Parts: sequence; structure tokens; C-alpha cells
Amino acid sequence: MKIAIVDAKRLEEKLIQQLQRANTKTNDFVTTQVNTYEGPFSDVLKRNITVAEQTGLPLCQDTGMVEFFAFVGYNIVFTEPLDELLNNAVKKVYSSNPFRYSVVSDPIYERKNTHDNTPAVVHLFHTQRKDVEVRFLVKGGGSENLTKLFMANPSADVHEIIELVVNHIKEHGAKGCPPLNVGIGIGGSADKAVVLSKLALTKCFNETNADSRYAQLENEICRRLNELKIGFQGLFAGPTVYSVHVEYAPTHIANLPIAISVDCYLCRKGVVRIEPHATQDL
Repeated sequence: MKIAIVDAKRLEEKLIQQLQRANTKTNDFVTTQVNTYEGPFSDVLKRNITVAEQTGLPLCQDTGMVEFFAFVGYNIVFTEPLDELLNNAVKKVYSSNPFRYSVVSDPIYERKNTHDNTPAVVHLFHTQRKDVEVRFLVKGGGSENLTKLFMANPSADVHEIIELVVNHIKEHGAKGCPPLNVGIGIGGSADKAVVLSKLALTKCFNETNADSRYAQLENEICRRLNELKIGFQGLFAGPTVYSVHVEYAPTHIANLPIAISVDCYLCRKGVVRIEPHATQDL
């Protein structure tokens, strides 16, 4: 068996570029959505995008907590520990740019700022792929506070699931700086469902589930959420959500976990792929 070796420094450099971009420049989909919006404060939202891109100032003062999803081939090794290189990328980006440090080391008592926006949250998935793919979310506190886990009755049907999601966004969606990107995790255990809902947020906006039943569920939830007419920044004009994505997993016969995660209208996310630079016999 051969092991494939990935240069940690090369991966770190790519991540630094993409993390900086995500904080200062919207992707083409979001830019189009904002530019076509003509409702209240539309001029402010458009100018915010322009100023951030021209000056390097962040798109939002809440520069978030970074969450990584690393997909790594089973025979791939790194020249440095993966967690270390991911956190180094975050440190370098946040310490060399005017980005707010938003991470505290202890969640209850002292809540002291770590002063470099680390540690990041890291999810590792071993796969059959021959390269490395790292997806990330720059997750603001407002949108993160909308995360919700429901332990539904395992006999719940599709309509009940739709109502859970719609009612949650109806009550809380305006707090997350809409239009929202909505990720839904169904199945697994409670913690697995939440991770799946976050992973769903990393998908491309126009990406649909490979299972036609779940693709139909995504479309129906998206339609129902936009009927709420919460609109840009909760001001009742424009879309309420950009897209809805579902990730699912097998679950226990007595369980039906359903998790909801959202991203704000900026949808600060990215993906980096890298090929191994060498191989070696094990």
C-alpha cells in the first residue's frame, strides 16, 4: 500500500487566501441577489459589499467562528497535524487583517478572548477520494443562535417535518440577517444531525439532493419559507431564503433527529482542494 503525502504549508496558504476572501468579498450568487434587491436599505447593503471589496474591511463586524469540514482520503497523511494547520490559517488571517476576534476560551466562567479567533471547529471525514477537500463556514453568532435540534416522533411524516422548519424560521428567521441559507440534517444521532445541518450549508446554492425525494423536500421547504415574506434583513421585501439543503443519515428505529442551521445573507463560506505532492510505500 502506498501513502500519499500532502504539503501542509500549501494547504495552509490556499486556506488563508480563501478565508480572507470569504470575509471581504461575497460570492457571485450573493452579489447578484443583493444587486437586484431594491427594497429598504438596499443602497446600504450594496455599498457595504463595494467598500469591503475595495478596502479589505470585513463584510460584517461579526467575523465569526470558523468551522471546517475536511474530507481526506484514507491513505493520505499531512506534513503537519491537520488541526494545527487549520488553526494556523485562521490565526494568520485574523491577526493580519482588521477582523474581530470572536472566540472565548471558556464558555461560562471567565469567557476570556483567545485573541486570534481560534480554536476553529474541525470535522474530519475519511473517504475513498485521492485528494483533500476542505470546506469551511465563517459562522457569525447571530445565525449560529438560530441552530435548533428537534427530536421528532419517528412516525412523523414529511408534512410535520416541513412545519417544524417553517415554524422555526417564522419565529426566529428575522434575527439571523436574512435572506438565509438553510441547512437541514435528518437522522443519525442528535449530534450527527446537527453536523449534517452545518455540512448542508457548505453546498452550492443551486445544488440539489441526489435523492429525488429529498430534492423535492428541499424545494417545498424553500417555497414555504419564501412565502413567509420575511425578506432582506427582516424588512418584508425580497426573498426570505436563498436555498434549502438537506443532508440525511440512517438513524435508530425509535429516533428521528431533525436539526436546522442557517447562514446569514452574506453566506461566508469556501472550499479548498489539494492533491498529494508525493507518494511513499508503507
